[in-house]
Amino acid sequence: MAKSKDYSELASQIISYVGGPENINKVIHCISRLRFYLKDEKKAQTEKITSLDGVAGALYNASLGQYQVVIGPAVTDVYDQVIAQLGEGFSDEEATESAVKETNKQTETQQRPTNLWGWISKGFQLLIGTITGSMIPIIGLLAASGILKGFLTLFTFNLNLIDTKSTTYIIINAMGDSAFYFLPILVGYTAAKQLRSDPIVVAAIAGVLVHPTIAALWAAPTKGMSTFLGIPMNAEFFGMPIHIPQYTYSIFPIIFAAWLARPVGNWLKKVLPLSLRSIFQPLFTLFIVSAAVLVIMGPVISLISSGLAALINMLVTANEAVAGLVIGGLYQVLVIFGLHWMVVPIVSNDIAMTGHSVLNALINFTMIAQGTGALAVWAKTKNASVKGLSLAGALSGYAGVTEPAMYGINLKYGRVFWMSNIGGAVGGFLAGLMKIDMFGFTGSLIGFPSFFSKTNPNNIWAFAIASVVTIVISFVCVYLWGFSDADLTKVKSAQQKNVFKDAVK
Repeated sequence: MAKSKDYSELASQIISYVGGPENINKVIHCISRLRFYLKDEKKAQTEKITSLDGVAGALYNASLGQYQVVIGPAVTDVYDQVIAQLGEGFSDEEATESAVKETNKQTETQQRPTNLWGWISKGFQLLIGTITGSMIPIIGLLAASGILKGFLTLFTFNLNLIDTKSTTYIIINAMGDSAFYFLPILVGYTAAKQLRSDPIVVAAIAGVLVHPTIAALWAAPTKGMSTFLGIPMNAEFFGMPIHIPQYTYSIFPIIFAAWLARPVGNWLKKVLPLSLRSIFQPLFTLFIVSAAVLVIMGPVISLISSGLAALINMLVTANEAVAGLVIGGLYQVLVIFGLHWMVVPIVSNDIAMTGHSVLNALINFTMIAQGTGALAVWAKTKNASVKGLSLAGALSGYAGVTEPAMYGINLKYGRVFWMSNIGGAVGGFLAGLMKIDMFGFTGSLIGFPSFFSKTNPNNIWAFAIASVVTIVISFVCVYLWGFSDADLTKVKSAQQKNVFKDAVK
């Protein structure tokens, strides 16, 4: 849950269901639970409390004499509202601080890996938790933008109702594109709040990444420039050649910036005089972190992306069916880390030079698979908020924008993502066997006109068959093995263990 959410109603309901103010002696909290000292714990209506949206569970701990309500990462926000409604006389800051420290110590002990694989697994869980946690507050906006972009594509390229050169198209396209173009700024703000950096400074760092002059460096012709392992050095920083990739639509570089900004900012806070801190702490943080992202992270991501793009292109050329299997099953993993951008120039070059792209055709089924994964969650869950989020993610995925489905649902409930990828792998493999091709950029279900071919009338049928197979397998895998409402509680626990514990230090 986003920290900016109003928890006053939830706090009011919890107070009522534990027996009202007259049944409460004191309230404290740890890193995931509200802990009530009640006059009569039997008056607490556990069933009603656990049914509240925002509550993961409730129980009475007889050994501590506490009635505990499990909230998760938003516990401090709910606690603040509870105390605001009850009054300061019901709080105990010393007991709260002790509970936080003790629970945090227990969590770290339980979570400490015992081998290398454990450390790798924990690191990956923390990374995915940070990514999804940073994206959750803006998923609704991304879903709405994705659906708007899908309808715009339908009315322009498919139905020819809007001229792409008209100002109407330009305005509506800006409406649909703004959330994605400035995604680093939005994610920078939310990631900084989650990682306890300064949100305004990190948002400003993201502004550097998407600044028009920085974007122009990436978009400029690279012919004649020096290269490193095939990557053009399109800029210099104090005489050092660097590569500036495309940062619009990306999230991983700015999440790295949000993580780095915290220790940098804390160090500056210690060494700078108090009189200079308000100006020079954000100044130096902005400069140091922006430089680290541009000089280190950008080139590293581009280098990895370039190698993966070359491997994918070689695979497509060698065997289309095997390429469909691999791309269908793993391509969206590249999207998570922003490593897919080097594939885009390959697709663009294919279409510019030949008018079609086999690679783009195979990538198409990964979008359908992720949208279907969210649709399966919508069909299975009984949680109203998850239903709304998953349906929006599915519609956006079918419109060619997978981020709302992936970050809002599929990655958050990890098995959904991988079960969806099974459908993408099978659909891609089948499409490759049928030698599918694609004659445009627009993908997923809304891009079906891109599969009509003047020379191969069966191409559209290959798309239809592979799409149906992708949808059926992804849906069945997620519905049967990828998700249950019990996962909702597990996710809240995982977020508390991986992300929130660092915030309370």
